[in-house]
Amino acid sequence: MTKKFLLVVVIALSFLSLKAQEHDQHDDHEHEHHHVHEIGVSAASVYFTGEGELSMATHFHYTYNFPHTKFGLGVGYERIFDEHKHNFVGAELSYRIVHPLSISLSPGIAFEGEHRDEKEFALHFETVYEFELGVFHLGPVLELAYHPEDFHVSLGIHIGLGL
Repeated sequence: MTKKFLLVVVIALSFLSLKAQEHDQHDDHEHEHHHVHEIGVSAASVYFTGEGELSMATHFHYTYNFPHTKFGLGVGYERIFDEHKHNFVGAELSYRIVHPLSISLSPGIAFEGEHRDEKEFALHFETVYEFELGVFHLGPVLELAYHPEDFHVSLGIHIGLGL
């Protein structure tokens, strides 16, 4: 199961990399026209490498994209629906590699349990490939997350609203 999941992730990343290279020559000025404010949500399947288990997650974020740059800053929240009741809150630093492809790094705090008394540092790395539909955009999202007790990989769909 693990090998199949990792194979799908590698193929998806390879495809996204090739697609991004196609757009690279035409996107030198397009990042200037991207929306300044973004509100996004994603739904993803999550694989815990230490436990070998699959679960479902949702991620919400707000990002302020600095005008005339490829950089953004925001906040995010993730909830994994499993017996651990995993939650994550963090700052989000994003960089738009080329117009449809962006990456983000999110250091923050993970907390679990009924009373959310187990708080620990966590780090999330995410990449999104966006297809624009007016003010909305959607596309595949891949997340790699470090937590002191485990490491998880998420693959899903991202939907955002640009303002």
